[in-house]
Amino acid sequence: MDKEFESYQFDKVYPSPVAEFFGPGGELSKHFPGWEFREGQLAMACEVEEALAENRKLIIEAGTGTGKTLAYLIPLILANKRAVISTGTKNLQDQLVKKDIPLLEKHLGLDLQVAIMKGRQNYLCLHKLSKSDRNPALLDLKETSDIVRISDWAESTQTGDRSELGWMASGNKLWPQIDARREACNGSECSLYRECFISRMHQKAREADLIIINHHLFFADLAMAQDDFGSFLPKYETVVFDEAHELESIAGQLFGIHLSSFEFDELARSVTASAVRGKYGSLELNRELVSLRKLARAFFGKLGKTDHPISIANPGQLRTQHARPYEQLQVAITGLVARLKLVGDQDEEISPLTRRAIDLQRKLAVFVADEGVEPVEQLDDDPGNYVYWMESRRNSVSLHATPIDVSQILEDALFDQAVSIILTSATLAYNDSFDYVRSRLGLHSSNELQVEGCFDYPNQVLLYIPSEMPELNSPGYVGSAVEQIVQIVRHSKGRAFVLFTSHQQMKKVHQKVQKQLEYPCLLQGDGSNPALLEVFRATDNCVLFATASFWQGVDVPGEQLSCVIVEKLPFAVPSDPVVEARINQIRESGGNAFFEYQLPNAVLSLRQGFGRLIRGVADRGVLALLDVRVLKKSYGRYVLDSLPNYTMTHEIDDVEVFFRE
Repeated sequence: MDKEFESYQFDKVYPSPVAEFFGPGGELSKHFPGWEFREGQLAMACEVEEALAENRKLIIEAGTGTGKTLAYLIPLILANKRAVISTGTKNLQDQLVKKDIPLLEKHLGLDLQVAIMKGRQNYLCLHKLSKSDRNPALLDLKETSDIVRISDWAESTQTGDRSELGWMASGNKLWPQIDARREACNGSECSLYRECFISRMHQKAREADLIIINHHLFFADLAMAQDDFGSFLPKYETVVFDEAHELESIAGQLFGIHLSSFEFDELARSVTASAVRGKYGSLELNRELVSLRKLARAFFGKLGKTDHPISIANPGQLRTQHARPYEQLQVAITGLVARLKLVGDQDEEISPLTRRAIDLQRKLAVFVADEGVEPVEQLDDDPGNYVYWMESRRNSVSLHATPIDVSQILEDALFDQAVSIILTSATLAYNDSFDYVRSRLGLHSSNELQVEGCFDYPNQVLLYIPSEMPELNSPGYVGSAVEQIVQIVRHSKGRAFVLFTSHQQMKKVHQKVQKQLEYPCLLQGDGSNPALLEVFRATDNCVLFATASFWQGVDVPGEQLSCVIVEKLPFAVPSDPVVEARINQIRESGGNAFFEYQLPNAVLSLRQGFGRLIRGVADRGVLALLDVRVLKKSYGRYVLDSLPNYTMTHEIDDVEVFFRE
């Protein structure tokens, strides 16, 4: 049953327990002071209720201000089914667990069993902590001081979650040495297994009504479902994906394979530290580890360095071109596996180290098409559906194998399962249809609903598209963009995001604009994203220049963010290996890649970027798009038709008037 939201007589269409909560005079209006009835929220809640009752799949686009969190939380609670809620970020996880769910429990007298699950690297490993005094990598005075603080915290924490350590900086070098990441874990064989924070997390999840997870962890678990060590989610009856527009990208990452020179360095360091603690070290082992790191650097160094991702057209060519460095590295890692197996049960750290070495051995073989090594499981079903590529970051080179089309993977692994699945986001529909998201994710049968945002967009938002901008590739474009940004930001008195699709373009424009503005101009990359966002929130008249990671999931309500400027339509870079492979796959099957993939993807990204501006009924501001293609190209109407009913202008004077009102 496909539905587009209208104004319903809800008590007649949806006579249900959920309607009693959300309807006028319902339970929420009785218990929540200032509660306002929203028809769209009730429509969404009742559709979720129906999908749960019928064990169906459901797609809901819920515009900003719908109140979608409560619209799926309450039906889940009333259905009395074990549910997984998967969010886009760890911050959204924390918001659910620390704010939204406790609020429901308080006002509605509920007592819910809730578990939050994050990636293993977020949790302290008690085994590593107990041996930290024997770790040669932790001899620095500052790190020794931090170890003392963490040891004190470990005595009282119930979760071992790093987020409790407010004093620890995001780039702290100590934490990776003592966290509970999988490759260094011995599982149930560990002497501290009963006290382990990962074990406690799993146990709490098995007892929970609601399990709160993030997309990366959900799909990592799904991708490793055949690996008993990696699959940890207990059985559930339903799953809700909040911010579901991210699923294709994240599923592609997690169902892919990645290998970097850094992993060989990390393994060598881990074995060195383990050998010291376990007293199985030797001069010969030291020489082998030094050789392993040297050979890894030599092999990855032969691949060259690049300032952007590049495709590997034929992995077999890597073996032909770099046969000797590859074979030497493979011999070295094979030898390390054999040596670790000889140590065997003498030390409880050996098993995870051996697994890591074998994993590197197999992944290395994948990227040179070496059929003599046991293959990696992810590639077993359809090796032709993967694109191979490489990139350089700082001092590390990494290789990737990414699925081109995740639809069949997700259909088999997720959507064919006998559980109800709800996908929701403010941006899922393109051209008033869910066909795009269905085709990309492999979801063929589901209920659907579109609910418009409850804001007064014509009065709250002015959409400014200057009609006289030069073409993007013309020599005068950057100068005109700088001029426009300066004028707009002066009218808004700062309080703006300026969003780009290219880091290089962002830096170039930022350098020119900041010289002309009297307002503080932050630049993404000059600090961690959370730190930059906090500075923006705390600084009057601030301007933030940013790229992809600030297009979505960032919430700055109120006047502090009163303007969002988008430099150009966010088309994915066609030379990106994954994007290029997806375009070619569509073309080879006889489709139109631009209209079937590139344009819908750009439109949904643009809507996400614009969605940063209006977060509440009192917010108002200007959205500026400096890309005249939306006015001159035939596809521009698809872009404009996808946006809410903003008031639009092409005159900069109207921007000035808007901010004076």
